[in-house]
Amino acid sequence: MTYCVGLSVEEGLVLLSDTRTNAGLDNISTFSKMHAVEVPGERALALMTAGNLAVTQTVWNLLQQGVWMEGAQLRLTDVHDMFAAAQLVGAAVREVNRRDGAALAQQGLAFDCSFLLGGQIAGGAPRLFLIYSAGNFIEATEDTPFLQIGEHKYGKPILDRVLTPRTSLVEGVALTLISMDSTIRSNLSVGLPLDLTVIRRDGLRLAVRRRITEEDGYYRSIRDGWSEALREAYMRLPRPDFV
Repeated sequence: MTYCVGLSVEEGLVLLSDTRTNAGLDNISTFSKMHAVEVPGERALALMTAGNLAVTQTVWNLLQQGVWMEGAQLRLTDVHDMFAAAQLVGAAVREVNRRDGAALAQQGLAFDCSFLLGGQIAGGAPRLFLIYSAGNFIEATEDTPFLQIGEHKYGKPILDRVLTPRTSLVEGVALTLISMDSTIRSNLSVGLPLDLTVIRRDGLRLAVRRRITEEDGYYRSIRDGWSEALREAYMRLPRPDFV
């Protein structure tokens, strides 16, 4: 399993993914789930993946080769806006399902994949999409400025409580790391290292692309500081007088 989270705020986008892949308790590997497309000054996009690794890698390879859509073979460097980019990822997912879905079903395996696509293309605003295994998708909005795939339940509460569209990118990075650390602590199928990408509004480049390991000083300060803050907050809560 995996956990990927994307934030869409006024200043831009924050995208974070883990790298753990497991096919059983004794078969754990590290694979990046974050793929970037950058043409400085024109576009900056990142695609995060969850689900069957063979399926998601095939989708990414197909996107690099080109996917037929609207009578042309297109890549993410060719589409004219982020909505078309999400459509292209959906088309790639459906094409891989057409090719491999029946064979997977014969082996008793589901066509299991999901994607978070975030970025900005010149002439448009930064946008964040969640693409499902059917190739359809939804978009982050002001009411729901974050999207998650994979093991999302442990990292969702902090985002629900704190995140707003006015959250800064700096605060957003801290929030995504807290969300990820909460997931890592509660689920063995999610783990370090992490891949972080930040796309600043109208920067049209990847402002930050960082691999975060156990030795990363900032991540350790977030992990330890959040744990201590939770303990202190718990100790300050009133105790029930009816027990």
